[in-house]
Amino acid sequence: MEVTDRNSNGRQTQQFIPAGDVGVMDAPPEDIMATLNADGSRKWLYPELNKGRWYYYRLIVAWVLVAVFVSLPIIKINGKPAIFLDVLHREFTFFGMTFYPTDTLLLMLLMIGALVSVVLFTALLGRVWCGWACPQTVYLEFFYRPVERLFEGKEHVRKRRDEGPWSVDKLWRKAGKHVVYLGFSLALAHTFVAYFAGWDNLITWMQGSPADHWGYFVMMAGTTGLIMFDFGFFREQMCTIACPYARFQSVLLDPDSLIVSYDEERGEPRGKGKERSDMGDCVDCYACVRTCPTGIDIRDGLQMECLHCTQCIDACDDIMEKVGFEPGLIRYSSEREDEGKSRRSVRPRTVIYSLLMVLIVSIFAIAFTTRGSYDVNVGRASGEPFVVLPNDEVANRLRFRVRNQSPKPTTYTVEAIEPASATVKVLGRTPIAVPEGEMHRTEIWLITPPGEIKDGSQTATLRVRFENGTTQEMHFPLLGPSGPSGP
Repeated sequence: MEVTDRNSNGRQTQQFIPAGDVGVMDAPPEDIMATLNADGSRKWLYPELNKGRWYYYRLIVAWVLVAVFVSLPIIKINGKPAIFLDVLHREFTFFGMTFYPTDTLLLMLLMIGALVSVVLFTALLGRVWCGWACPQTVYLEFFYRPVERLFEGKEHVRKRRDEGPWSVDKLWRKAGKHVVYLGFSLALAHTFVAYFAGWDNLITWMQGSPADHWGYFVMMAGTTGLIMFDFGFFREQMCTIACPYARFQSVLLDPDSLIVSYDEERGEPRGKGKERSDMGDCVDCYACVRTCPTGIDIRDGLQMECLHCTQCIDACDDIMEKVGFEPGLIRYSSEREDEGKSRRSVRPRTVIYSLLMVLIVSIFAIAFTTRGSYDVNVGRASGEPFVVLPNDEVANRLRFRVRNQSPKPTTYTVEAIEPASATVKVLGRTPIAVPEGEMHRTEIWLITPPGEIKDGSQTATLRVRFENGTTQEMHFPLLGPSGPSGP
């Protein structure tokens, strides 16, 4: 097991002790987790806000991301929302490109590309996603916490009120805060559902009875409840307990990855007081700890709970300016830079990841551009495999499934190429119409003269001809009697 100790400089260190050397009834170390007390109960955090330069950078990025999140299901490209995940019809649209269940390779490449991009950006920029772009951070820090400060005041006031008894003042502040939380959560939930239903449909449904579209209504209500629970109660535990990304950072990061770090060489030994001739620049004010949204002490080194949100940088720079020291005691850096070496952006890991991304993008582009406008599938219809007609002709009933992957409606016909004497009877009107982006199923009878099918089977060649002149040839085995002209 690992236990926490402090060295002569006051820095927290980790020491590994074999499990056999520790009694099962021994007291656990005090610093189990920043969000937990020694007895395992939750430690509520009240992070202070520091509006430094990094905060305003993150604020701009946050508003841009929120605008993008809200706009994507509204903006239309080629007549469809920019992102539309139509699970019901199994169609997934991304910026004008629609993927169907038959596009297994393309969907797989998309997922692999997203995974590799996460690994690449983590190797280069550390946990920039967590601190700058993750919805958990964006909405909690720039929407929900500001509302909380508006209703309940600064952190030390809120902490004292929470620890005190209930009163009218406490009740109306909590109630008002949660009413606004509910408004935010409803807006986020409706936007989220719009990715699956489309804004046009969602607005229409909102004007009608929930019973008419109860499935999406339940989805919206459940999403609202989860958002309320997450941002109102669970909060930083989503990052420190539930999210697996932090646990992957030990293999995703390397000594050259960008991290938020404390300059131990400059800051230690830390301490307070007027006589500081033999001390470092850290005045041990704990401003970096008080502002951390996950409650850690960045001076203890790189930790799983660190989101790289830069709040500790803003807090420390503010203190350094007040005491007359240079800013940058806590800064963006890397382990290699902390050792006095130069950080390398180009290294074997990033080169391999980049080449892999180029390969995936290239394969995706080739597969997408060579994908046909129409996907045709032929199979045998249910029931008897073949029927011998009174005039000894053999009829095979086939099922055609045609998906129109083009942006325009089309029609198609089916004709027999081999055997040349075969005739096609379509069950329905011809030519067969298929709207844009939809799949159409139809059945045909393929009738062959007596004795055409030898030894019970023969491969037929069928040609599907579309309105724009495109053709596809399909091969399918026909079945018949084993004799030359009858059973």
